[in-house]
Amino acid sequence: MKIKQLPAIFEPARPVLQKIEDAGYEAYFVGGCVRDTILHDEIHDIDIATSAYPSEIKTIFNHTVDTGIEHGTVMILDHGTGYETTTFRTESGYQDYRRPDKVTFVRSLSEDLQRRDFTINALALREDGEVIDLFNGLEDLQKHLIKAVGNPNERFHEDALRMMRAVRFASKLDFVIDTATLKGIKENAPLLEKIAVERIRVELEKLLLGQNPVAGLKDFIATGLYYYCPGLENAQDALSALLILNQWHLENEAQLWSVLSLQLQLDQKEIGKFLKKWKTANDLIAQVKKVVPAVQAIRQRTLTPSLMFNTGETALHDANQVAKLYGWAINDEELQKAYQKLPIKNAKELAIDGRVLITKAGVKPGPLMGKILQQLTLAVVNGEIANDATTLLKKVEEITKEG
Repeated sequence: MKIKQLPAIFEPARPVLQKIEDAGYEAYFVGGCVRDTILHDEIHDIDIATSAYPSEIKTIFNHTVDTGIEHGTVMILDHGTGYETTTFRTESGYQDYRRPDKVTFVRSLSEDLQRRDFTINALALREDGEVIDLFNGLEDLQKHLIKAVGNPNERFHEDALRMMRAVRFASKLDFVIDTATLKGIKENAPLLEKIAVERIRVELEKLLLGQNPVAGLKDFIATGLYYYCPGLENAQDALSALLILNQWHLENEAQLWSVLSLQLQLDQKEIGKFLKKWKTANDLIAQVKKVVPAVQAIRQRTLTPSLMFNTGETALHDANQVAKLYGWAINDEELQKAYQKLPIKNAKELAIDGRVLITKAGVKPGPLMGKILQQLTLAVVNGEIANDATTLLKKVEEITKEG
């Protein structure tokens, strides 16, 4: 197969491959960028593999950086752009089920592609557009099939994260996992415990944000991978309930973790514990804690001005996107209008602040001041009083008199 017109992202890198070839070595674009080119999907970055050893690459190019030279990776700097180039290699001795104990540089493209995860990722591309397919990857692309290169058990023992990658690709590409590969995932699912939770999280997030999350989730559940994920050990029923939903339009991590929190029926404290097990950022935890109550209020049609204020515009949008998945959503325009009607959108818009309370109302700094400002903010948000300094100071007098 030959691709007549390569996507623009390849053009600046073609001279790099040509220069390696002119020096007497082989060089190819490899991996996901080749797959996505054939599928006409968006390409985010390119990978280059070569028969030249790192020392040989460094003699061909004047400007290089040793980004991972022990694994054969050298960055070539060309006209201000860096291109990571990796020597063909074989790997062995995966004691941690993630990284090889030994890497051996080889001259054979076939040996290099043989160690890759799936046939659709074991494709190479010459700079002139010719596709090199040694493991029937093109056929599997046509069949929409995710199939391990060679023996699935060997591939998953080399890198147990590949099992999560398989179910993620089922969602991202809307492909089916090959029977033998699926069987291999079921048999090796316990190996997932050997993998860092951060790496598993990335794959799970991509799965839920993919083209067909139900396809990926179905395999995630059927293979038992969920059982080896933090907080999901007893979540088979909760996850399975997602399989009947068909309005998947999740846009970001906050939305997908809100869906999982809702399915697991977690309260605010439990949400924090759950997401910390997954080692998510504190900002994401705070966002999910805002989104989940808002989704429940949207469902029950009890979305008050104060809840909208406390949720904020971004989290409110996230909540409605999650609600769409369940069929509970409010019309986007109506929700936006309701939010815009709020007298103030954040506490900084209140007409008075702590300094005014000290100078004009004699309120001393401390917990009482915080409570007064909170009470004023709530009253303004709910439309009980106007947001002007005179009215608010009068309200402060009433509050302090009442003690």
